[in-house]
This record gives sequence, C-alpha cells and structure tokens, in this order.
Amino acid sequence: MGAAGSIDSPLKLGYCTAEQIGELIASIGPEYEQYSQMSIKAGVDGEVIEEFDCEGFETFLKKDFGIENTVHRKKMVAQFRKRKDADLRKLSRVAPASIVPVEDAERSALDMGGLDGYVQTEISLSNVLLAKLDFLGDSFDSEGMNNTSRASLRGTSHRITYNKLLGPEDVVLSNITFGPACSRTMRAFQRAGPRQLIHFNPQRVRAAIVTCGGLCPGLNNVIREITLALRNLYGCTEVYGIRGGYNGFFDSTLQPIELTPEVVDNIHLKGGTILGSARGGFDLEKILQFLEQTGVNQLYVCGGDGTHRGAHKIATECLRRNLNVAVAGVPKTIDNDIGLIDRSFGFQTAVEAAQAAIQAAKVEAQCNIPRGIGIVKLMGRSSGFIASHAALASADVDLCLVPEVPLVPDGPQGFLPHLRRRVMEKGHAVVVLAEGAGEDVLGQSAEVDAGGNRKLPAVGDWVKKQIETYFSGQGMPATVKYIDPSYMIRSVPANSTDSLYCTLLSQNAVHGAMAGYTAFSVGLVNNRMVWIPMPILTDNSPRVMAPHGRTWERVLSATHQPNTVPPDAKIDKMVTTRTVM
Repeated sequence: MGAAGSIDSPLKLGYCTAEQIGELIASIGPEYEQYSQMSIKAGVDGEVIEEFDCEGFETFLKKDFGIENTVHRKKMVAQFRKRKDADLRKLSRVAPASIVPVEDAERSALDMGGLDGYVQTEISLSNVLLAKLDFLGDSFDSEGMNNTSRASLRGTSHRITYNKLLGPEDVVLSNITFGPACSRTMRAFQRAGPRQLIHFNPQRVRAAIVTCGGLCPGLNNVIREITLALRNLYGCTEVYGIRGGYNGFFDSTLQPIELTPEVVDNIHLKGGTILGSARGGFDLEKILQFLEQTGVNQLYVCGGDGTHRGAHKIATECLRRNLNVAVAGVPKTIDNDIGLIDRSFGFQTAVEAAQAAIQAAKVEAQCNIPRGIGIVKLMGRSSGFIASHAALASADVDLCLVPEVPLVPDGPQGFLPHLRRRVMEKGHAVVVLAEGAGEDVLGQSAEVDAGGNRKLPAVGDWVKKQIETYFSGQGMPATVKYIDPSYMIRSVPANSTDSLYCTLLSQNAVHGAMAGYTAFSVGLVNNRMVWIPMPILTDNSPRVMAPHGRTWERVLSATHQPNTVPPDAKIDKMVTTRTVM
C-alpha cells in the first residue's frame, strides 16, 4: 500500500492508517467505539492502508464498515475533510524536494530580516558575466583625483557629499526571475553612480550635449540635469549645447550655445528641446573635426538606437585617434522600444497624455446615437507599447491594434465583427491603434525618412474606411470619428515621474563620464541605474512587445477582442515590457 505515514504529514495527503480510520469513526459517538478497535485490527498499526478522497471515504465507511446511517457517515466525512484541508494548508507551505530548510548557521549569513524561508537547491548561479565598459584610463593618463572636488552650490556654503561611492564590484543582474531551467550564467551591468576617483580634472572639462531624432517628453530635463550635474556636482565651468542634432557639429548656421544654470533654469517646464533636434545628419569625419578643434572632451548624446550607433562610432574613432574624449549616451524613444532597460523616459508621460484623446473619442462615440465609434491613433512604429498601455490605463477601449499582432478585419476573429458585437452591447465603441499596425495587410512602404525609418501606411484612415463600409453593409450605419494626437503626446513637458527619471539618467551619465568611461549608455535595469555598453544596447534594440506576453493578455482581457496571434508566432528580439507587471 505504501510506507508508514500519518495523515498529519502533508506528503501523505489523503492517506489514512488503520488507527486513524478508527479514530475518525469513533469520534462521531460512543456507539462506534467498537469500530475503532476493529479498524486497528484490520491492519498493522501505523501502516497506510488506504488513500481516499471524500467520496471514496464515504463509500469505504458504508461498504467495508457497514455504517448505514447516512447522517453519521456525513459527519465522519466532514471530520475527514477537516483533516484533509489541514493537510492542504500544510502542503501549501512545504517546498519541493529541491528546497531545503535554512539552517541556523546559514540564517544570519543570508540576512533574511527575521523571515523564515528555504534554500532552492535547483536554482543557482555559477557565473556572473559582467559587461565590459570601455575605460579611458586604459589608454590615457588619468587625473586620478579623489571625488571631493564638487563646487559649492550657488548662494550657499553647502558642499555636495555622497553617502556611498561605488566601484566596479557593484553590479546589477540583468534578470531577477529564476527557475530550474534558467542558465547558471547571468549577465550583469556595472551599477551607475559616483566613483572614488575621477578621470577628468573638472577645471579642464569642456562638455557638449546633443539631442537627436524625434521629440520626447523630458528632453529639456535631460539637458538641464546634465548641465547642473557637471556644474554643481563636479565644478565644471564649460558646458555647451549642440543645436539641430548631429547637423549642429558642422552646420555654420547652427552655432553651439553655452549652457549655464541661468539658461537651463526653467526649461524643464516646457516640452521639446531648447537645442532643437533632427534626424540624420551624421558625418563622422566632420564631428571628429569639431571635437578636435573645440577641445570638447565629454560628449553627451541623447537619442534612440540609431543615434547610439552613431555615438558608438564617435567613441571608437576617438580612441583610435588617441583623443581623450568620453562619449555617454542617454537612451530616448517615445515608443519605449529600446531593449534591456525597464522603460524609456517620456513613455509614461506619453501614455498619460494619450488619455485625453481616448476620453474625447469615448465622448464622441457615446454622443453619436445610435452607433458611434471613436478611433485614436497613437505612436508606435514597430511596437505597441504606447497603444497597449494607454488602452489599459483608460479602461474604455474596445479594440487595440498593434504592430506585433496580425490585423484580421473579417471572419470569426475579425476586428469588424468584434466591433459590431461591442456596439450592439454598448451602443458605441472606442478603438486605439498604433501607427505601425497593419503592415501585414497594407504592405510596407519603400520610402524612408532622413533617419532611415521606413514611412508607414495610413492605417488610421484605412481602419476608419473599413469600419464605415462594414457597418453600412450590415444595414446599421455608424458615425466614426478619427482622432490623431500622435505628435501632441510627445511635445508636452515631462510629468513628475519622467522628470525624476531624467534626473537619475542625467546625473549618472555625468558620473560615468567623469569616472572615465566611454561608449556607454545609462538606463534603469530592474529598478537600478546601470551603465550599459552601447553595442549591447543597440544589438538588443529596437524591441517589440511579446504577443504571447502578459501585457497583451491584459489588453485582450480589457477589450474582449479576439486574439489573432498564431500559436507559433515568433518575432525577432521579442521581449516583454517591464513597465507593466
């Protein structure tokens, strides 16, 4: 039957010994005491003789013990159920065989804060692969100055101090979720922050900041915070802004501007970038000439994965030409499609700004009786992060269309029949779509912009026409309103969350450059600021939303729309966003 055990043991759930069966029967009343003795004699005491569920136990009582009284049998089963439920509660607290209790000697070393726990023996890390950063001190003489040269803050005698100075041994793991199938080698990045020794003498620093690509909430915050970090944290006195993106390095009509505390004082309250921005214009030779002629030895580049590829070329060529120049990146994308990092600055502001458009679409749809449909097109060239998160945040969206998920107009899984059902149920419907959705239906354009980005088909107009035609064909014409706030959501000032994020990014970019690192970008990984080598960042970008991931599951749950993702769908560089749990 099985090894000896007790019903008190959660590993023997549903098993009874002869003695325990007798106890259960006798517990109902004295008239059943005889069964207690009989059951003990029925098997060797302590040996497991049966395995039951509640129904099986009642059958056993009637068949083997001849207990005909239904009420009494029910009472015995109730007692059995109580003991079994107690086992379930115990079982929920007992770990698998791969988990062993923490010995007292280990407990203090683990510093568990007084919490009880177990050691998971099947999950372990044998190696941590730390991403290598390019360090100028390997090629040039470093100033080796102690990080104590911060300037006094304006108008006060206060000097900045740090509670902790970090070193190369401070790392952040790239992944914090583990299981038995996980690799025993984990990638890690250096934790960003001030270092004990700095590579540059602050009095000899000449820094330049450039913003490239499209607009994004928080660009002015980044300009402001880099400027103030250089001046207030390190005492640097020369900080310049390059105007018009990479073009500003060689376009004579775009002269650099000096960035002082007075110039950047209130720019964070405005959208856009005071330096201007542009796509394209990258000319490596002319940029290097500018750096050599002006003596700029720290370059801060704010842009997307394309901009970072250019920045890495600048850093590599500076090393090849023996130029002691630190190149630091701040990743920027309104689409949240830069890989590895938790999120991009400005993304949450864009999701927040999109709510006004979605609410307007809902009002239009509700008020156009009998059938109103509002469509909102949001940014999202190859990823549907903004559309998905905006839809989830609003809780008013009936259909969300994103680039990662096939666009199916008709049939059992078609979005048109789905909209018809929603309109029949509610009298109206709201649609949110990303600008890059539908290329699988509309086709890809061969045209590209100055930054090399493929021009997108007019998916919003196409969806609007499809809806109007379909509803007319169903004999139930609908009033369809189309709202395109695409550029409105990226030109607003950063909200408080993104403003704080920009401060963290900017200060840590400065800490990295002052310490002598180059060809790195700064980002938030598992809620910790890290320095990421530019090639690793660009190799993992752009990212897309996983169509089999939890974010899309939540969208489907909120909109009730059919899931058109094939079971075997695979997308290059597929990653789930960390922005939504």
